[in-house]
Amino acid sequence: MNTSTRPLPPLRGPGAGLLALDPVHTALLHGLDGLLLGLAEQVAAPECLGPPLLPAAGLARLDYFRNFPHLGVPAGRFDADAFDALADGGAPVDAPLRATGHLLPSATCYGLLLSLEGQDVGEEGLRLSATGRCFRNETHYEGLRRLHGFHMREVLYLGTKDGCVEHLDRGGRFVTDLAERLGLDLTRAAADDPFYDRQGSRARLMALDPVKHEYSASDGTAIASVNRHRNFFGDRLGINAGTHGSAFSACVAFGVERWVHAMVLTHGSAENALAVLDSVRPRADTSALPIRSAQ
Repeated sequence: MNTSTRPLPPLRGPGAGLLALDPVHTALLHGLDGLLLGLAEQVAAPECLGPPLLPAAGLARLDYFRNFPHLGVPAGRFDADAFDALADGGAPVDAPLRATGHLLPSATCYGLLLSLEGQDVGEEGLRLSATGRCFRNETHYEGLRRLHGFHMREVLYLGTKDGCVEHLDRGGRFVTDLAERLGLDLTRAAADDPFYDRQGSRARLMALDPVKHEYSASDGTAIASVNRHRNFFGDRLGINAGTHGSAFSACVAFGVERWVHAMVLTHGSAENALAVLDSVRPRADTSALPIRSAQ
């Protein structure tokens, strides 16, 4: 039976920071990700799918826990001693967990970078694009602005220092051009969350030469960012760029649910936002492909 025209009951979030999207919001999310994929097409970055879990040991080598210990969502499993109690109807929240040595991703690029450890990306460098499910512990959650789990599209470059500059210049222009077509008024500002030890020399250098800029909607929600990692990941992971030595890297990141939020905020409703998206999509040099999320 075709029930597509029947009204749906409200889809309520099952917990803090957890939302289910209705068909209109879902269409908006997929359509926006299809437009965001346009940057990957412009820079010839093939689509990849990152791993669903990340090794804690690998993240530690990237100073993740020095900088973001509050964000990490560990993957645990029930201790064998709890199996009988759970099978008898015991409360899972009280059951002891055993560490697995893995975390859920908090950013899409970590899985791609860790997967390139010890590789040489060549003289011309390498570009990759991926959308992944990401998870973060937050002090509070607020609608689509701040979720426990969300989709992040990233377009990653590894290669030379000059190549990073060119990649982020193109990424910044793409963000502002797409926002203009969608009727979004974004502001750009330097951000202050380095990928490396906040007390180290790299962090002090960042105060003089910011490595991250965010693009925010009218209510202050950051929906995109351009991130320059210098050669930090290349050094830590042994990723080279031919005769240039340790690879420099940079990425352009998009919080897809936050783009949905910005569109609804700007245009008044998800239905209006979807109509604007549909009017823009035929003129965009891309198509709305479904999100390929790592789950």
